[in-house]
Amino acid sequence: MQETKLKELLNSLTWTEKVGQLVQLSGDFFHSEELAVGPKKKLGITQKTIDVVGSVLNVTGAETTRDIQEKYLKNSRHKIPLLFMADIIYGYRTIFPIPLGLGATWNPELIEEAYGVIARESRAAGAHVTYAPMVDLVRDARWGRCLESTGEDPQLNADFAEAMVRGLQQEQSDKLEGIASCVKHFAAYGAGEAGREYNTVDMSERRLRQDYLSGYKAAVDAGAKLVMTSFNTYDGMPATGNKFLLKEILREEWGFDGVIISDYAAVQELIAHGVAKDERDATLLAMNATNDIDMKTGCYANELEALVVEGAIDSNLVNSAVWRVLKLKNDLGLFEDPYRGSNVDQEQATLLTEENRNLARKVAQESIVLLQNKNEVLPLKTNQEKILLVGPYGDKQDLIGLWAVHGKSTDVVSIKAALEKELKQEKFAFEKGCDLLADYQFLGEFGATKEQIHSLGMSDEEKELALNKALAAGKNADIIIFAMGEHTMQSGEAGSRTDISLPEIQKKFIKQLVELGKKNILIAISGRPLTFTKEVQQMDAIIQAWFPGTEGGNALVDILFGKVNPSGRLSMGFPENVGQLPMSYNEFKTGRPLNSSTHRGRFVSKYLDRSNSPLFPFGFGLSYGTVNYGQLSLSSKQMTDQLTVSIKIKNNSEYEYLETVQLYIQDVTGSVVRPVKELKKYKKVYLSPKEEKKVTFTIRRSDLFYYMKDMQFGIEAGEFIVFVGKNVNDTQQAQFELL
Repeated sequence: MQETKLKELLNSLTWTEKVGQLVQLSGDFFHSEELAVGPKKKLGITQKTIDVVGSVLNVTGAETTRDIQEKYLKNSRHKIPLLFMADIIYGYRTIFPIPLGLGATWNPELIEEAYGVIARESRAAGAHVTYAPMVDLVRDARWGRCLESTGEDPQLNADFAEAMVRGLQQEQSDKLEGIASCVKHFAAYGAGEAGREYNTVDMSERRLRQDYLSGYKAAVDAGAKLVMTSFNTYDGMPATGNKFLLKEILREEWGFDGVIISDYAAVQELIAHGVAKDERDATLLAMNATNDIDMKTGCYANELEALVVEGAIDSNLVNSAVWRVLKLKNDLGLFEDPYRGSNVDQEQATLLTEENRNLARKVAQESIVLLQNKNEVLPLKTNQEKILLVGPYGDKQDLIGLWAVHGKSTDVVSIKAALEKELKQEKFAFEKGCDLLADYQFLGEFGATKEQIHSLGMSDEEKELALNKALAAGKNADIIIFAMGEHTMQSGEAGSRTDISLPEIQKKFIKQLVELGKKNILIAISGRPLTFTKEVQQMDAIIQAWFPGTEGGNALVDILFGKVNPSGRLSMGFPENVGQLPMSYNEFKTGRPLNSSTHRGRFVSKYLDRSNSPLFPFGFGLSYGTVNYGQLSLSSKQMTDQLTVSIKIKNNSEYEYLETVQLYIQDVTGSVVRPVKELKKYKKVYLSPKEEKKVTFTIRRSDLFYYMKDMQFGIEAGEFIVFVGKNVNDTQQAQFELL
């Protein structure tokens, strides 16, 4: 539709119709009149609101979305199509690894390709908008939504944010071929105090801008059509009503003219926060902050029209919000085709194709991180030794994680199924050995019935029998592979934990089988970094698999048997102890650092009972074989506009190698305290066996910008140290002066 026609449409709407465009309801409002009674009563809205509502939450499937759209348009005076928005975070039907695993690929180009698959599958299933990417920076592994983040680093998060938006939207000649991207959660949601979900965030503006905003900014610059507000406060004001965040930074400073949507019920939660006394107040706060769409509450539906008519709110604010929603629908081509070509046949032809599965397998391969490999126990040799697979994740297809809400575990290749394809029957055995958890009662909080909870666990007799069978099988095995980890519901939203070690029942089981003295390998399935303090002593090899997705089992077997050399590198450090959290590699310098030359012993920044360092640092990961780094070289010791940094790396092994070369910078002296290191550049370099390559980076002045004492984003002359290496700790360094 031409813009002039769109403006005519806007001007022809009544206030009731305009407000409707700013309301989002879930699919249960679009069932029969009889079934919709409960949801309507809960929100206090009428059928009149439903008849003019602008968007629908978490309804997908070509048949369902077409049916709802068709019925809605029949009753629509202006034939304004519905928007179908959904949580499609890291896969629709083909499920890729969780985003924390995607971050471990250090390969934004590959992830852009993966998100193109997500867009095609989602569009075929009738979705118009996805609530992705989630780019919240996270430095506290207690927070359950680590699962959805690509990690702890501003630069890496920004690169992935840009790649995911491009992959989802598939913009060509200003036309959206994919689906609209909604970046979330704005802002600083990942910094909740104590790692607790929905908790307060309180930080300086400098910390916010320097570290936490980069991912959102990259997504906005990449053209994300929507931004979702976060549940947390910033500077004492919840984000959904925070004019500084939404209006001053996002709208005015960054020039974002797309749709801002609240997170689920966040407008109404302004009351619970204590900054609004009722729904009228909450509506005023959110609308004045330029929040366009109210997700799943009755606030806008019940209060906004009256506020406009009374003159309590500027009508231009509402008109602007409605215009943004209509423009999004127009950008998606919905006025020409409300279904965007979605149909059942196309859906079936698009979902979970062999090509999509192959890409999911490749992404999973690159996401898997080899954390430990004593005595080169890996890779294994096919059918050379007897292998026993044990553990609750051995034959479990629940490898897709909490936020793969449209995926099906029945599509997943389990570890056991993949090993059975690889090994002869006489060389492979499986025994579950132990439950995932000793107690499943916590699932009651997520809606599980007593009967369902009871059915999940083994009885005491079954536990003893399972253990004995595993011990007996272990005696006949040469190698034991432990498939262990978190329950799906222990991570993701509302999955905050104070104990991030393996469940106690699994630790006891590991201890008993390790005593058999066999070579052993731990495969860890989790949505966050875990504390492996004990396991690094017990295990020969540790593989961090995350929730690896639909092709997880196949990808793991590819790694185990050396068909693929592991190349994953951590995008979030693993703590030695939960008491170290929150932690990040790019911490500020202190006056009394651990390696202080003027203070020693007790009076430096350290713990008395633990190391300062993580168990596995940011950027860490092993591969089969070794790559040697030569001497670091700078094109000059002084820099004006740019500087070239180069280093030679050589593959000393017989394996093909994918090495992630990482470059960090330290600003030696600034007008405010600067981090000890900051990631600025990285390259994934392919090396054939025995191959040597020269890797070159270019550092530009803009790479050294930061928020200075006066809060201006700029640069200061002085000394800098550049570090290049395998991870944040294993580096070589050189110094240069910025003129």
